[in-house]
Amino acid sequence: MNVESIRDCCLQKPGAVEAMPFGDDTVVFKAGNKIFLLLSLENKDRFNVKCNPDLAIELRESYSEVQPGFHMNKTHWNTVFIDGNLTNKQLTEMIDHSYDLIVKNLPKNIRESFSKKG
Repeated sequence: MNVESIRDCCLQKPGAVEAMPFGDDTVVFKAGNKIFLLLSLENKDRFNVKCNPDLAIELRESYSEVQPGFHMNKTHWNTVFIDGNLTNKQLTEMIDHSYDLIVKNLPKNIRESFSKKG
């Protein structure tokens, strides 16, 4: 996976939008105004995703490419390196998990609005 394929993966999700609230070097992907992925344009070899705390620990213990979220709450965020050792499927699953975590906690009317925009 590369920056463009990560971007495409994120923007295919219902209700997903991109923004650059932290400056020109970080792209933020959110749904319902909640962030599910941060992607550095300066360090294109990694991204940050939200993660269930238990799964976050499991992934960190299983893969050296998954580390506590850089500049993030380390309980809920992982930094994932995309240097080729994790498969595209694994990376996509981490992105999907992050998106699902934030969407399930959004108000019902916002979640429902995502399915109506298709």
